[in-house]
Amino acid sequence: NADFIRRVCDKTLAKRTANRNRACKEIVSYDLSEIIRSKKKVHDATDKNKSICQRLEAMSTTTTSGQKTTKVKSMKSARVVIIGAGAAGIAAATKLLQSGFENVLLLEAENRYGGRVHTIPFADNVVDLGAQWCHGEKGNVIFETVRNLDMLQPTGDIYDDYKCVRSNKEVLSETVANTLKSVAFNLIPERQEGLKGYEGSLGTYLTEAFWRDLQQSPEIDKTVAREFFENYKKFESSIEASDHLFEVSGQGHLEYWVCEGDLLLNWKDKGFRSFLRLLMQAKKDETATDDMGLLNKRIQFNARVQNIEWRTKSADVRIRLWNGELIEADHVICTVSLGVLKENHKEMFTPALPLAKCRAIDGLKLGTVDKFFLEFTEPFAPVDWSGFCFLWRDDDLAELRNSEYFWLESVFGFYRVSCQPRILQGWIIGPHARHMETLPEAEVLKALLWLFKKFFALEVPSPLRFLRTRWYTNPNFRGSYTFRSVYADELRAGGWDLAAPLTADSDGKPLLQFAGEATHTHFYSTVHGAVESGWREAQRLVTYYLGRTSQL
Repeated sequence: NADFIRRVCDKTLAKRTANRNRACKEIVSYDLSEIIRSKKKVHDATDKNKSICQRLEAMSTTTTSGQKTTKVKSMKSARVVIIGAGAAGIAAATKLLQSGFENVLLLEAENRYGGRVHTIPFADNVVDLGAQWCHGEKGNVIFETVRNLDMLQPTGDIYDDYKCVRSNKEVLSETVANTLKSVAFNLIPERQEGLKGYEGSLGTYLTEAFWRDLQQSPEIDKTVAREFFENYKKFESSIEASDHLFEVSGQGHLEYWVCEGDLLLNWKDKGFRSFLRLLMQAKKDETATDDMGLLNKRIQFNARVQNIEWRTKSADVRIRLWNGELIEADHVICTVSLGVLKENHKEMFTPALPLAKCRAIDGLKLGTVDKFFLEFTEPFAPVDWSGFCFLWRDDDLAELRNSEYFWLESVFGFYRVSCQPRILQGWIIGPHARHMETLPEAEVLKALLWLFKKFFALEVPSPLRFLRTRWYTNPNFRGSYTFRSVYADELRAGGWDLAAPLTADSDGKPLLQFAGEATHTHFYSTVHGAVESGWREAQRLVTYYLGRTSQL
């Protein structure tokens, strides 16, 4: 029987170069029952597609000279390497494993999983140094995944009811503050219509619209309004992750889809990490932090990639790490941040990436948004304050800009944290955030306490603990999240260019794929966009292998 099968294989191999699909059909058409019985029991034998793949996997073909040839790859045998164990990488890996792939490895440059989802213990429970909220409900795959699991709760009015404080310690009245907020926040739904056909930047549009709508409130002092609007632009820039709003594309902004429902759903006292653990099917016991469920022993930490050779004579993809290790794969899914691509893509990929992908990397932007966390013995500031923003008067701002604390200009506010009553969380954006990251932590805290004393008449206690993030300084991220820039519009480039796979010329086999929030056309900058992109690329491989087996 073995000799018979060997003769059949030799015969079909001779025909394969002329008609590969026909040859595969001939192989499968023979009775392979003896070979199948010699193997372990086929998992899920009722699945026709898996059965065909496993039959091909079971056949070790040889040439007429007796030399072993390359096996026909299946979902079971295909080697998939995923670069990055953030939300996109974890989503891709878990979907592949659940779809029948068995040889899946994640290479993670950090010593932890999560990427820009980074939950750590702090104060009374945890804080999220990176992604913090589930943004919206309808159409949000994260919300739809956990909707019945009691993992989310509304953040409430923390980012609506904050106080506006001027640099002379004056707190704006509720009437004035609410009028200014109303004008600014009403621009959010209005812009969805107003930006249609608008060719300028988001900053230009919002500036024109704010001052136009403010004319309906002539009682508002224009100096105070200008101070407020300068702060609001920083707040809006933190949402976009831009250095300033004048680099954000107005048309590109419309490409972002807002999911209906509550836009600031928090993860109670568990943090965003709890969702990633759900994806991995890790143990629910919060103390079992080392358990990674489906991904146990599949993530190689501290594995920073130096080069990906994605078009080789052997059709393998070769990944070289900075420690010298060489890994071969049939498919690579690259989920590194846009910031890493910007800095390294010319040296990271051999051959160089296609021009369209390079234009997208160049045109899209990954800005810097950093956080501060201050833990106090008792809640700081009046207990009925949900937060406060800083309005700089002209003379105080001029003085600040000439001081060592110049970077504080981009600290736009501090707010309370859900489930953490003793914490204040602050935000800083742009070039000043990148400068802040270079300073010693003690110097940063000293500057923030000076800022509090500058704006508040009340006594400011020393915090018990202090944390700041450094997303740009970290070479494994080089920033926070992506936005569509005016320059990207000029280049006619977008996330769709990043998402396009690089394939083999012969059969369209996906060799190098890209996932991550920057590759999503409509949900860029979000975790749900990252998750969708990971699932997208996993499904691309599933579809490829199912398409091959359907030809048998």
